[in-house]
Amino acid sequence: MIRMASALFALLLILPVTAMRSAENPLVGTWKLKSYVREVAATGERYNERGEHPNGYLSYSADGRMYAIITRENRITPREVVPTDGERIKLFSTMISYAGTYTFDAEKVVHHVDISWNQNWTGTDQVRFYKLDGSALAKNFTDGREGRSILVWEKLKP
Repeated sequence: MIRMASALFALLLILPVTAMRSAENPLVGTWKLKSYVREVAATGERYNERGEHPNGYLSYSADGRMYAIITRENRITPREVVPTDGERIKLFSTMISYAGTYTFDAEKVVHHVDISWNQNWTGTDQVRFYKLDGSALAKNFTDGREGRSILVWEKLKP
């Protein structure tokens, strides 16, 4: 009984800290992808890298964990439950997915990736610069080519 009371007391001590961190962290919550635009540095050309209406969710929790999943619009639907090798390639090439922990400051968030759709990202830090504009989060990052990707996310209401 004393152990249970001690555990409950410890939990009660942690809860206000979590709530405080959540209130101080404007990123905490779930975000839905609104647009994904690629800008080529050499030409200034902009295009919708994942289609006109990409799909995606990004979530930041108060305990410092995050996940992201992005898919291109109009992905193929495999003919069977188990995709063929060709279908798998098409499905893999139309998504981004990873999770891990994160740290942030007023202008950037760093995703410390510990699981990923692309094993090259696992164990890396992915730096994302952002700007909050009301309930919109605009993030940009590079994909190895000269240029940047500009993603706009809308925070979902609880």
